[in-house]
Amino acid sequence: MALRNAVLAALLEGEASGYDLAKGFDATVANFWATTPQQLYRELERMETEGLIAARVVVQERRPNKRVYSLTEAGRVALRRFTSQVPKPSAIRDELLVQVQAVDDGDLEAVHASVGDLLDRSRGKLARYERLRDRLLRGADETDHLTHAERVGPYLTLLRGMAFERENIRWAEEVLDVLARRSGGSASRE
Repeated sequence: MALRNAVLAALLEGEASGYDLAKGFDATVANFWATTPQQLYRELERMETEGLIAARVVVQERRPNKRVYSLTEAGRVALRRFTSQVPKPSAIRDELLVQVQAVDDGDLEAVHASVGDLLDRSRGKLARYERLRDRLLRGADETDHLTHAERVGPYLTLLRGMAFERENIRWAEEVLDVLARRSGGSASRE
């Protein structure tokens, strides 16, 4: 999937600056799409040139002026075209899994530390996603939200991100337990 599709989807929420989009990516789509600010700004320039988004300058008093972006009709058409296609299956490319695969001939302590880092990061992400879920629900029942919210896509992708992090936590805890038993120690990252 091209970054542009993720940007187009993010702009469905409304007009945003590059900074807002980068920050929003961390808060909303980081559970399924990662990018750097540099990649994002380059893509915004290309998309504006191609007419998929429009930019306007907002004059600010105590800060530099900023450009805010919005979807054009051509951008909406491109997004609809993207959503009508069957996506390519995703593939896992994970260095940590290669380390775990080779742990029997590798540095057990280093792999243990790497898996522990994954566990800590996943717990942190899950906590952020849970706070985001609470903000999206605003005290509403999940079923009500899924039935009546103006846009349901952000919530559905958030649920996927939460499930992904829960599985990372479950797997990392299991791996740490196995490694601890094999080394005669104890798994203590809880």
